Order: sequence, then structure tokens, then C-alpha cells
Amino acid sequence: MPLAYRRLVVKIGSNVLTQDNGLPDLDRMEQLVAQIAALKAQGLEVILVSSGAVAAGRSLISLPAKADAVRGRQLLAAVGQVKLLSTYAELFGQHNLLCAQVLVTKEDFRDRQHYLNMRNCFQELLLREVIPIVNENDVIAVTELMFTDNDELAGLIAAQLGADALIILTNVDGIFDGDPRLPTSQLLREIAPTATGFANFVTSQRSQFGRGGMLTKCHMAHKVAKLGISVHIANGKTAGILPAVLAETAAHTWFQPSKTASGKKKWLATSPDSAKAAVRLNAGAVAALTAAGKATSLLPVGVVAIEGQFRKGDIIRLTNEKGQGLGLGIAEYGSDKALERLGQQHQRPLVHYDYLFLTPTPA
Repeated sequence: MPLAYRRLVVKIGSNVLTQDNGLPDLDRMEQLVAQIAALKAQGLEVILVSSGAVAAGRSLISLPAKADAVRGRQLLAAVGQVKLLSTYAELFGQHNLLCAQVLVTKEDFRDRQHYLNMRNCFQELLLREVIPIVNENDVIAVTELMFTDNDELAGLIAAQLGADALIILTNVDGIFDGDPRLPTSQLLREIAPTATGFANFVTSQRSQFGRGGMLTKCHMAHKVAKLGISVHIANGKTAGILPAVLAETAAHTWFQPSKTASGKKKWLATSPDSAKAAVRLNAGAVAALTAAGKATSLLPVGVVAIEGQFRKGDIIRLTNEKGQGLGLGIAEYGSDKALERLGQQHQRPLVHYDYLFLTPTPA
């Protein structure tokens, strides 16, 4: 039975859009644009997260061999982003579709109001039948301001917009239980929300032209699936891959979604660097919050220490007694009252379970 999605985020990786020589693969871009146009014609909303700006820049300008790596990337991205979007605009125009450029950095996800403003912009573009094309602003995003890769960015966008599914197109068929280059490795068709241990069989090797690798894709996909969003990892070099994924005829990996999370939880999932303070929990509180199949609020009786100051409505980071991160929550009251109630029973929750996002256990 074909998958019944209404809103899709499609992420196209660098290795899909780039030839072996590092230059853009225009034929593949044309094929994928035609597939997205066909999905639009069926009534689906599509948000495109596309790599390829650096490759596009490389087709226009050459760098000296001793060029600074960071500055060189900024230059290629600045020049290439114009080329990439003009190419997309021309290709979508052949299908009578309009596209829009949206460049973002991590900072755009840290403030709740800014987050909502960005979401409203996306909603208006979709309402007007415009295809948003999203990319990291590589021109100004360096080191600590950078996303891990565009997979992380695609996951944030999917959560922000409440997408039904995220389709990640890479240069292999999906997640394998070993090195995909070996004939003994098997494709994992489905991965449950409770699955762990990816690092035991997924290589951490990065892709040739992108910053990420399959292990980072696994961790991101697992996190997004926990928010109630289906994640599909498929081979973008396979002919007709997007309709084949939706028709469930393509060989690929599907991360099964958990139940749908609230909008606040989805915001928390996209705000790992926004915590105002840290709240340290005892073992009993950790066990209660992480118990399978049980929604539990954080009570002051389980808090052993508060590090930093926060007000009602601020994001706080939850850790165990060793300081290891457990997740994020929205404070029901400020740190002054929390300190007064530290370790006490029969008190209001510091974080209600509706406003609590636990980080999936690292695989």
C-alpha cells in the first residue's frame, strides 16, 4: 500500500549531486526536479534541503593549491549558491513551479520567536505553492556555528514544519549491517524506534564530498523518528527513486516513527544549544523519566543540583549525577523557586512531561 504522506522534506546529498570529478551532475538534478514536480502535481508539499553549493562554485572558479580551507569553502559556497539556485529555478520553471532560497545557520533555531518566524515563512511559501530550497549558509557558518551536515539541518526542518516524512537521498541504498561494499552485508529494510547499537555495524567514514557519514545519518534519523516523523534513507542515483520510496517498491531503509510529538517537543529537539542552565537529577529521577512506555514529569524530589539561573519558560538541560546529558525541558518556574523546592516531595513538577524531550540514547 503506497505511503500516504502530505508534507515531505527531501534532502539531496552532495554525493548525489556531484560527479566523480567534483563538478555538479546536472542530469541528475534534472531527474530529481522532475520527480519532485510529479509529487507536487499529486498534491504533496515538498521542502527541498539541497547540498551542492560548493560543487557548483568549483565549476565556476578555481582555488590555488595552498588556499585556506575555510576561506576556500566560503568562497566556493558564496559563488556556487547563486549558480545552484539559478539552476534549480530554471529546472523547476520548466514544470511551471517557483522555488525560493532559504539559507540558515544554527543560530536560527536557538530563539523560540525566531524559530516561529522562520516556520511562518516556510508555511507561507508552501501556501503559495512555492518550493523552499534550504541550505546551510556556508558563507558565514564556520566551526561552532555549523550543523554537523545537511542531514542534521533536514531533520531540524522536518521537525519544525511537522513533516510526515523525511527522505534522505545518498549514494547507497540505505543502512547495511556491515560495509555496504561487501557482498555479505545486508540492507536493513526497517529500523524500529527502540533500535540501538548502530555504531556496532555502521561505518563512521564520511562521504567523499559531504561533511557527514552514514553513522551521523543513523543518529539523526533515529532522533527524528522519535518525534513521530518517518525517515527514509535511499539511493538518490536510482532512477525514479522518490516515487518508488512512496510506493514502497524501492530498496531502502525506513526508520519507523514513534507517536507524534507535540510542537513544543519538536522545538526542544531542534534546540540543543539553547539551554539556559543545567538541572542534575538523582538515579531515581533518571530511571522514572527513561522508563519505557511511561510519560513522567520531572519533580523537585528528583533534583540534586541546579547549575545556572533560569526563568519560567526557559529551556533547561537535564543531566544525571555524573553530568551526562539526558535531554531538554521547559521550566514550569524559575531557578529561585526550584532551589527552594530542591529534593522536596509533593511539589509541582519542574518540567511537565508535555514539555520534556529526552535525547535518544547514543547508538
